[in-house]
Amino acid sequence: MSILDKIIAAVTPPESEADRAQARSRALEYTDRAPWLGMVIDHHRQIDDAFAAVKAAADPANRKARLKTLAGLLTAHAVAEEGVIYPALSDTGDTGHATMAYTEQSAAKMQLGLLDRLDLMSADFEDKLGHLEGAVKHHVYQEEGTWFIDLAEGAVDSDHETIARRYAEEFDRYLSGPGGQSSPAASVTAASNATNTGSQALHGSVIDQSDPPA
Repeated sequence: MSILDKIIAAVTPPESEADRAQARSRALEYTDRAPWLGMVIDHHRQIDDAFAAVKAAADPANRKARLKTLAGLLTAHAVAEEGVIYPALSDTGDTGHATMAYTEQSAAKMQLGLLDRLDLMSADFEDKLGHLEGAVKHHVYQEEGTWFIDLAEGAVDSDHETIARRYAEEFDRYLSGPGGQSSPAASVTAASNATNTGSQALHGSVIDQSDPPA
């Protein structure tokens, strides 16, 4: 385990799965007012599924393919949040949390890049993947538990519409490029689904945990 891994493990608070589920349940109550939050939660679910898919891969080829899917989702999600949601969070007066969010996602991107340099089936890879997953889960817990609730409550209705549109554009712009995984309208559809389904899980996940063809 590297020194950086040890630091990440030490500073990541061990909130429980029950805590995370409670935070998400409360956040889902705001998706009618803030459809962008439904989109974010759907992407958080897809990222959870992507981590599970990487861990379940039984051979290097499958693990490499699933790691690529995870990297695409994490990066597209980070790009959209950093370009749209964190500035909106700062604009409502929560600059401290917006700055912290940028910092945490930068650290996650660095860890994601380091994963690609390791033996994909090694214990070192699995340790680093576990630390990254823990850090991402804690980041998500902060967003769904307090940061994005504050934004959902503090922004006016017209701002929520703009945030939803821009978030969808940024997410799709990344995944719709060369080698991308998403259609241009995918995130817009997710936003509509989030508004209509409330606390139900959204459909249309880009994660496929089946083994890719040999």
